[in-house]
Amino acid sequence: MRLTDFWERLEQVFGPGYARSVAEDQVLPGLDGRTIRQALAQGEQTITVWRAVVAAFPDRVPSKLH
Repeated sequence: MRLTDFWERLEQVFGPGYARSVAEDQVLPGLDGRTIRQALAQGEQTITVWRAVVAAFPDRVPSKLH
């Protein structure tokens, strides 16, 4: 998954403003206690980060975006 696709999906799920906040403030268990921004900055693959988002917010992410 390209980084631009990742951000588009995150904005679809949380909205443009809140997506950035989630990326910077929410520590996700699937990312070993890192935020989305930290994981991406440390070279984690976008698909791995997206899967962590889906796991952390299963009721929020529509199945078409899994």
